[in-house]
Amino acid sequence: MFGDGGGNMALMHRLELRQGQSLVMTPQLLQAIKLLQFSHNELVAYVEAELERNPLLERADGADGERPAEMAEPAPEPASADDERQWFKDELAVSRDTIEAGLGTRLDNVFQDEGGAKAREVRAAEDQLPVSSSLWSGSGHGSFDDDEGPSLEATLAADLSLHDHLEAQLLVATSDPAERLIGRHLIDAVDETGYLAEDTAAIAARLGTTNERVEEVLALVQTFEPSGIAARSLAECLAIQLKEQDRFDPAMQALVAHLPLVARRDLAALKRLCGVDDEDLTDMLAELRRLDPKPGRAFGSGVAQTLVPDVFVREAADGSWLIELNEAALPRVLVNQTYHARVSRDARSEADKTFIADCLQTANWLTRSLEQRARTILKVTSEIVRQQDGFFAHGIEHLRPLNLKAVADAIGMHESTVSRVTSNKSIGTRRGVFEMKYFFSAAISGTPGGEAHAAEAVRHRIKQMIDAEPPDDVLSDDAIVQKLQCAGIDIARRTVAKYRESLRIPSSVERRRQKRAQGRDTQ
Repeated sequence: MFGDGGGNMALMHRLELRQGQSLVMTPQLLQAIKLLQFSHNELVAYVEAELERNPLLERADGADGERPAEMAEPAPEPASADDERQWFKDELAVSRDTIEAGLGTRLDNVFQDEGGAKAREVRAAEDQLPVSSSLWSGSGHGSFDDDEGPSLEATLAADLSLHDHLEAQLLVATSDPAERLIGRHLIDAVDETGYLAEDTAAIAARLGTTNERVEEVLALVQTFEPSGIAARSLAECLAIQLKEQDRFDPAMQALVAHLPLVARRDLAALKRLCGVDDEDLTDMLAELRRLDPKPGRAFGSGVAQTLVPDVFVREAADGSWLIELNEAALPRVLVNQTYHARVSRDARSEADKTFIADCLQTANWLTRSLEQRARTILKVTSEIVRQQDGFFAHGIEHLRPLNLKAVADAIGMHESTVSRVTSNKSIGTRRGVFEMKYFFSAAISGTPGGEAHAAEAVRHRIKQMIDAEPPDDVLSDDAIVQKLQCAGIDIARRTVAKYRESLRIPSSVERRRQKRAQGRDTQ
């Protein structure tokens, strides 16, 4: 805008050329970053999807049982019906006596359960005839489909899930459509351990009914097998099982209502609340231990996935460490250049040419990205092994403090790249399989003049101290702090308490009470 001297502003167009820099994340770059942090299962699923989508990609290891196209032999000409009949005539024209001589027994003994009266009549008529293809293929008059047993697939049993088990009981327990609808929603809210994971008021609001009606159906579901199902708390789960055994008397009610005291082994308080003596309380606690606190776990929650190491670390003969990728965890693909040349030559329309070019670009990018991913994982793992060589040689006590920045600076990569590489990856060692993130531990400062210690190593040392403590000398958190300071570790009491709780180790008071109770039980 420019002024014309009279106070008016004039508008005009002007073309300007400016130069600048900006970071542009292409779709290929974004996918490469995502590919870097994929776990083994996610990577396999992604490559399988690309193999289905891209006709120029093929497996390099022949996992699908097919040879690469460049190595494939020309397919034979399809045989005609006359050729097939001639083949059967030449190759299978064998008498029954010849087969029985080769087997060393009669066919009646080998296939004694096969066929009925009709089959025996057919075999008697065909004893002197050549063995035909229809007899073994199950087609024609030689088939015994009407008398043969079920196939292998028909005898396989599917795993029964907890929800299916409960729904089958619901159909028997009630025929009211409204109750069945509420019951199905309640069953869907039961988690894998058998507890109701949703509030009944929320289910009532979602279904547009009253909470009282949902509670009535819940009481019905809680009578199903396994006993204690659909409980909302541990106390309710145990109470349901005790009621079914007719053992939920007032003393047991008081015991179930004070489960925290049971966990702390506060026997004096439990005797006072339940109004029983030592012998009765011991019997009640034994009966409580026989109950199932997680009734749904018998059905399981699916197939457990095995942790597959991405990298193996082995000790060499000279004392160094050999680092190699797990080939079983790395899908290998190739670009079929022969097929690309053939389809490119036959492509006529622009759409076909564009599609083929995109497929070739995607295939080349994927193969390069997989190679780059493998090299990056090896590079990061090598630095982790160099930094944590004490762990691989001597164990957790020699784990050093380590963070992402130290590894990134050592190998010349960005910290975010190291974070992506170590996510969802694991290292196989002689001490077991560990996630890569396990080797990154915060630092606990040492005493003046001493070096820092890894938090994971300190946590392991605390567990060793508590496991080795005698029943008559249980270590308090202050005593643990003093022992660690004598070992050159400067740590606060609250840090010891935090590590102890993360290990699910009770306090010294509770441990002393538990060990005393265990001592009385063994006497």
